[in-house]
Amino acid sequence: MGFKNENIRQQVKLMPKLPGCYQYFDKNGEIIYIGKAKNLYNRVNSYFVGDKKDSPKLQVMVPQIEKIECIVVNSEIEALILENELIKKHKPKYNILLKDDKKFPYFLITKEDYPRIIVTRKANKNKLTGKYYGPYTDSRAMWATLDVINKLFPIKKCKTPKYKSRPCLYYDIGQCLAPCQKKVSSDEYKKMIKNAELFLCGKRKELIKELKKQMDIASANCEYEKALLYRNSIKDIEKTLEKQNIVFEKENANHDYIALSNSSDIICISILQIRQGRLIQKKDFSFSQILSDNNDFDEIIQSAIREYYIMLNDEQLPTKIILSDTFSDVELYQKWLSLRLNKQVKIIKATTNKDKEMLNLALKNANFNLETLKLKQIASLSDDYNEVGSYIQEKLKLRSFPHTIECYDISHIQGTNTVASGVYFENGQPKKSKYRRYKLRTIQKGEVDDFKSMREILSRRFKRFKSGEIEKPNLIIIDGGKGQLSSVIAIMKEFELDLDIVSLAKREEEVFLPGQKNPVILAHNSNALHLFQRIRDEAHRFAITYHRNLRSKNMIK
Repeated sequence: MGFKNENIRQQVKLMPKLPGCYQYFDKNGEIIYIGKAKNLYNRVNSYFVGDKKDSPKLQVMVPQIEKIECIVVNSEIEALILENELIKKHKPKYNILLKDDKKFPYFLITKEDYPRIIVTRKANKNKLTGKYYGPYTDSRAMWATLDVINKLFPIKKCKTPKYKSRPCLYYDIGQCLAPCQKKVSSDEYKKMIKNAELFLCGKRKELIKELKKQMDIASANCEYEKALLYRNSIKDIEKTLEKQNIVFEKENANHDYIALSNSSDIICISILQIRQGRLIQKKDFSFSQILSDNNDFDEIIQSAIREYYIMLNDEQLPTKIILSDTFSDVELYQKWLSLRLNKQVKIIKATTNKDKEMLNLALKNANFNLETLKLKQIASLSDDYNEVGSYIQEKLKLRSFPHTIECYDISHIQGTNTVASGVYFENGQPKKSKYRRYKLRTIQKGEVDDFKSMREILSRRFKRFKSGEIEKPNLIIIDGGKGQLSSVIAIMKEFELDLDIVSLAKREEEVFLPGQKNPVILAHNSNALHLFQRIRDEAHRFAITYHRNLRSKNMIK
């Protein structure tokens, strides 16, 4: 790719060969990318060596770099932690970012003489000090957990005493030990808080052992009411354990299974948490999909692990993280997590049948979450389609508002069973009654020619437009680049039609217009691009489904 100018070359030369973080700035002085490195000079210099044809993101990002700054640290692990803090602070547009993580609720055990457990946001940690447990991506599960905690542990609820000379109602109903009235000793209260921490970390077996020990001590001291309270708590915890699925016979299995599912603009991560051999929780996260190196597993999974595990307390970490595949820098992440847990943490690829089964379950959850978010996205498009349509009309210089849009795609495997699809959208919504599928008549078996295939199906379609048999759409989208568009424009002229036609190049999500050399780039987080991707993906899905059906029939024959 080379250096943009001599100034950038000199800045790269000044990079130290030490661990640290680097920041790229654009012409407006905004940080557009932040990264870490074991050797800053080698890492930064690599961005400007080679043509980067396989990396659409770098092809777009590197020419925008106007200034480079670095922060030197003592080790690669320090660089990893600093990188996460800088990304959180500056939110560069070319880093993969966890969506709305500031909205996730946490439990906070406050740092007071008699601590409370409250629901808060990590973003408020400067105002409230103490230990955070979470994040909880499912608020209903969080409130259910809080109900169980209040039942098991009569922890103080009020920040300040309600009354001067008597306990409040929480003491009367058994949900507080009234430390405000000195009805519980400091040591006994701290033991209860420690037990609550074991519960929040998923260490239920350890908690039961501790409660049994305290029950025996109370019984030996003839404190039978206190012993009864411990016994009831043990029974309640055992009931919650019975409801949890046993995944591993070994009670010390503390594993996380991480699966990834992504579309052109959304990345979904699902994490299944196994603690003491039981599945205790599922956590779903979504990431903003940037102009990416299509499905760059390395970058996505590293961002997910870095951002998620830095939010957890050290004692909440698993001893194993199981993925569909490993990634570069895996040893660095293992070292970082092992230092935090003070125990070896392994990040491994699923190899056993049990691990593959659990990982598949995590993938099903990730796929479900992705579909849910896509449906929400579609609903959003429907609500403000006038705005989206007007933006598309202005940006692509269309002659009319795109009330109706058609999109075409080709599907085959090395020239066999070549088929095509045409999907129809009206005001941003699919109209499946107007979907069409085509068998190619001019393509010979084994022949691979997408240009020829597209010319055939659009010739058949244009012929019906010309005769007035069917109504012309406001816009036609074809899946392909500039060459495919030129071929289709030539066919349109043969039929003496005047239609708005554009092509969407999947690799970099560029929109090519007739007679225009440079493509139009729609903002990566815009509803307009989301709509184009949705239409293109639907055409691809419809074509693939038809192709599979034909292939299955031919195999039976």
